[in-house]
Amino acid sequence: MINKKKLCVEISENLGNQMFMYAHAFALSKKLNRELYVDNESAYLRNKSIGSYKLDRFNISSKIIDNKHKFLTIFQYFKKKFISISDYFYKNKFFYKEKQTREKKTCYYNELNLNKNNNSLIYIKGHFESEKYFLNCRESILKEFSFKNEKQYQNNSYYRYILNNNVVAITVRQNRFNERNYSQTTNLFLKKKSEIFLKKQIEYIRKAMIYFKNKIKNPKFLIWSNDFINLDKYFDNTCLFVKNSKKYKDLIDLYLLTQCKYFIIAPSTFSWWGAWLSERKGKICVRPKKLNVSNNKDFWPKEWKPIL
Repeated sequence: MINKKKLCVEISENLGNQMFMYAHAFALSKKLNRELYVDNESAYLRNKSIGSYKLDRFNISSKIIDNKHKFLTIFQYFKKKFISISDYFYKNKFFYKEKQTREKKTCYYNELNLNKNNNSLIYIKGHFESEKYFLNCRESILKEFSFKNEKQYQNNSYYRYILNNNVVAITVRQNRFNERNYSQTTNLFLKKKSEIFLKKQIEYIRKAMIYFKNKIKNPKFLIWSNDFINLDKYFDNTCLFVKNSKKYKDLIDLYLLTQCKYFIIAPSTFSWWGAWLSERKGKICVRPKKLNVSNNKDFWPKEWKPIL
């Protein structure tokens, strides 16, 4: 039996980013008829990477690549550097990165052309934050991102509230620019930048709330956030904050979001996936027109309504 050629995706960053990386690689592996593998460790050894690998909480079908094909040691790290440089001179490359434009490092939907690559194993790295990469296999992606032990997420008072009310899911992204560890001076500047980003979100959210008040009957506003500090000064007591325990908070939050029908989406990959995975009939998604957390120009699905 001939061994099937392999495609390995390097996973990094937080949950929303991980899901984009995997979804793109999954669709690409089907297109190329390659077996998909996941490198769940190499990127997290770098100091600049944040988060931890969490795709194992889903029913993904792909296997973890063995350690000899990861880049965990100093020797493996320099081997990767050497191959990456050597790739420049070959058509059949081993490492492929998401293509970016020269100005401002922006990118857009741009399929990698790997059909003629005969290498037995190739690596993919990048965010690929657009549904255009995997929309043609949406049903398969929904299965890949189905939750393990789903019933444990349903044992939650918010879950029952969502099922019994006309809930509008609001997500708020805090600390956008100061999540990583920086010097004190740099961090003060980025903290101020994050505060401005938050205020712009609040302005958009208030307009979106008016939209839903005019659109649906008796809306109930539930608010998710990565940080609830000071949010109560922006919302009155008619809004309910969804505060889950810290352990598996992001996974519980994501599951609850997928059960909603109406969305006021934050400029956040996490918020994006909460809305995209929802299969509720008559789903309505509102997103900010000018705020975009991604450098991908094709980040927002066309059917999601933009609001200034």
